[in-house]
Amino acid sequence: MTPPLLPHIGVIGLGIMGGTMASALRRAGHPVSGHDPLPRMRQRARRAGVDTPGSSAAVARAADVLLLSLPSVAALHAVVDELRDTVAPAPRQLVIETSTLPPGDKAQALLALRKQGRLMLDAPISGTATPHPEATWIMYLSGPAAACRTAARIVSAFTLKAPRVGAFGAGMRLKIAANHLVAIYNVACGEVTALCRGMGLDPAIALEHIGRSPYIGTGLMGLRMPMMIRREYEPATMKVGVWQKDMQVIAEMARSVDCPTPLFDACASLYTAAQAQGRSEQDTASVAEVLATLAGQTRPPG
Repeated sequence: MTPPLLPHIGVIGLGIMGGTMASALRRAGHPVSGHDPLPRMRQRARRAGVDTPGSSAAVARAADVLLLSLPSVAALHAVVDELRDTVAPAPRQLVIETSTLPPGDKAQALLALRKQGRLMLDAPISGTATPHPEATWIMYLSGPAAACRTAARIVSAFTLKAPRVGAFGAGMRLKIAANHLVAIYNVACGEVTALCRGMGLDPAIALEHIGRSPYIGTGLMGLRMPMMIRREYEPATMKVGVWQKDMQVIAEMARSVDCPTPLFDACASLYTAAQAQGRSEQDTASVAEVLATLAGQTRPPG
């Protein structure tokens, strides 16, 4: 018996996260189309077997389901506007919006896409660039339950799990809470790396024993602290320049609900300093170099 055809997936935004999704979906057997304004991203996607028809509208015309992975609010609204006069191949085309953007802007996109006859889910991802996203990525699905179940089946190609966490918008609020901790943990790892060097203790020893502790260790420590120890921050799993946008989303949400965030606020200036040092394209682990400079550790160890 011929196996059923898998749905055609369109991926709009083929950067670090979107490109990983598109490649994983192709490996899982889905036909995949994608678009990104940067030629090098389209070229990389084509090497993974992704069709790149040349525009977001062309992707939407071919796809049963759309995945959006976009860097900014402006990009989201531009894509929504481009899709306005684009007829989907099936009614109520499902749009799984995975970007880290302000909830209010996502809500605007939801209404605009609804007028187009499309159904949008708010579905940000907790995770970072990795060759095996299915081992670590968690997608926070929020929206109608039936649509979330459909989305969960599709994104199983690149997620460890994809739970429904509530009505539309709950996913982004949960992602803001997660990124708030990431901002602090990342700086804490840089700080302890500098502290170990200052004490004459190899930070690799700290990583080996603290990182494996079920009480203290975190996945973020295992990902970022090796970069800090080597003092090598490329290729980036999350670029400092992109992270600045995420920091702004967190700060705006905290202000809007009158929640003090003293630890987060203390970390923010260190990421700004990393940006000022010209580290925009480097991994956020490079915040460790800001701390190393403050500690007078300007020369590589050894």
